Amino acid sequence: MFGRKNKILQLVPQLAIDSVCVSFSYWIAFVLRFLFDPDRPDHKIPLYYVDSYRIAIPWIVLVCLAVFALSRFYSTMWEFASVGEMFQIVFATTTACAAVTFLGYRVFPSFFKDSFQHSLTHFPLLVYAMGWLLTMFLIGGSRFLVRVAHRRKVRNSGRIEKEGSLRVMIVGAGEMGSMIIKEMKNAPQYTGVPIIAIDDDRQKKGTRIHGVKVVGGRENIARMVAHYHINEIILAVPTAKQSDKRELIKLCSGTGCKLKTVPALYELIEGSADPIKVRDVDILDLLGRDEIKLNTKEISGYLADKTILVTGGGGTIGSELCRQIACFHPKKLLVFEIYENNAYLLLNEMKHRFPWLDMEVVIGSVRDRARLQHVFDCYRPDVVFHAAAHKHVPLMELSPGEAVKNNVFGTLNVAQVCDEFHVKRMVLISTDKAVNPTSIMGATKRICELIIQYYSRHSKTGFVAVRFGNVLGSSGSVIPIFKRQIANGGPVTVTDPNIVRYFMTIPEAARLVIQAGGMANGGEIFVLDMGEPVKIVDLARNLIRLSGYEPDVDIKIKFTGLRPGEKLYEEMLLDSEGGCRKTSHELIYIGNPIPFNEETFIDDIESLRSVAGVDNAKMVDIVHRLVPTYTGHAEKTDLLIQEG
Repeated sequence: MFGRKNKILQLVPQLAIDSVCVSFSYWIAFVLRFLFDPDRPDHKIPLYYVDSYRIAIPWIVLVCLAVFALSRFYSTMWEFASVGEMFQIVFATTTACAAVTFLGYRVFPSFFKDSFQHSLTHFPLLVYAMGWLLTMFLIGGSRFLVRVAHRRKVRNSGRIEKEGSLRVMIVGAGEMGSMIIKEMKNAPQYTGVPIIAIDDDRQKKGTRIHGVKVVGGRENIARMVAHYHINEIILAVPTAKQSDKRELIKLCSGTGCKLKTVPALYELIEGSADPIKVRDVDILDLLGRDEIKLNTKEISGYLADKTILVTGGGGTIGSELCRQIACFHPKKLLVFEIYENNAYLLLNEMKHRFPWLDMEVVIGSVRDRARLQHVFDCYRPDVVFHAAAHKHVPLMELSPGEAVKNNVFGTLNVAQVCDEFHVKRMVLISTDKAVNPTSIMGATKRICELIIQYYSRHSKTGFVAVRFGNVLGSSGSVIPIFKRQIANGGPVTVTDPNIVRYFMTIPEAARLVIQAGGMANGGEIFVLDMGEPVKIVDLARNLIRLSGYEPDVDIKIKFTGLRPGEKLYEEMLLDSEGGCRKTSHELIYIGNPIPFNEETFIDDIESLRSVAGVDNAKMVDIVHRLVPTYTGHAEKTDLLIQEG
């Protein structure tokens, strides 16, 4: 009840102002009409027009207010008016004045014939025209004043709150930069003030965006930061090439300012990000590449309207595969996962992002062949992505038997069940550590690739493997470890100053895996182009700088020595694979298959099963026989052996 009273009380001043504006508009229209009339030297309004105006104006006001109400004038928040509201004013006032003109010529004369000495048809047409223009001007002006008053209030409150706040440089004076500047100025709670903008377009130099001056291109960043005492830089270039972004980040990181960025273009297209949401610049922005282009027709052919199963679907790669697969509208998506917490979190996320998706989580282990058979018998998957694996090199050196049991026999179980239930395609997620492995984890993944090649020749299922390097931001990778060390004040630990790795972002890896699956004929080992290798010590230094510190000054870097099974550098191809064949995708290649003894392969695998986790020495001998390029020793013993 009180809410309705308040609304009515708020409406009264608006109605009163609009009534005055309409009345004044038509009166001024009369004044102007006769002020410049050469036939009337005294420029006075005839009395009969004064009488007509006096009687007609209440009805004119009522007509205008009615039209304004129907046009939702009185439910619009004019404090936030923009171009849309301007068109609303033009349309409403034009409609109202057109109605007044029609009534003045067709309705009022007969309705008020006894009240008028001269009918309204004697109103000059010019009065109606000028009345419309003046009404539009005054009504629009009153709303504009509300908008101006609100902005002044916001700015005044912002000045009070922002004393000593961050001075911000916007890099990118395009549409996104304009949106960011406008949002910062209109949001008093924002802790930064836009001071200047940078853009490489020379024609923009000297211009202003919402009052913020464009002072030059990227070559001026360092100088302008010092000149304008900038504390924070926001990169507002979502459509820029990744190489340009890397250069901008390097230029900005050298200034000592805090760096922020807007979402990338592919995030905006996918709807996974708010275009106004500004986040800290991350190492992913520095190491990532341009958006991966996919052949959607090729992918849709094997994913759309199909039942897809992802083993290890709750892990880093498995969960991203699920997100990417969902975009191709599968008939059903199955997540096979042993760790229920990850699976539960993924299920909740996917329900929110893809409410139309038929998705189900199945808890189980790839070591359990009977469980796999039951799941495959119930759901009959068309395509299987096998991402379940033990992957941490140092941990697997401590428990080599577990690496063999989970990676080798888990993959063997999945492959055999895929063959048994006539799955159309199985895609194995492999690693560059399978090439000339020095760790038991790498050796087991090489055996997994051999399993895929073996079954591709003895099954109607299309078996393929996809080999790539480290994934940025995955659980247990160097990035989260470095971030925790920086947050704790250091030191940041790097195993060796010369150690290098290939890196790929999680979405990049998932997209290319899906694309490679669409190219598969059976038996291929697809090798992803990982770009340029990165020195881990350089990665650590860049991450320290992006965190606002100076390497070896604020945060120390400590070298700890290579861990068991670790290499200085990774390789993507075995020497005997003799190079790669190109595919239709510029970032996907096919490694030439290496011949191996297929007659003894299964017997060797079964021999490995009998000693895995029981006799490490025999197990390592069999691994060496299966993977001649394996140079590790796995001298550490399993807990199972120690307890025995």
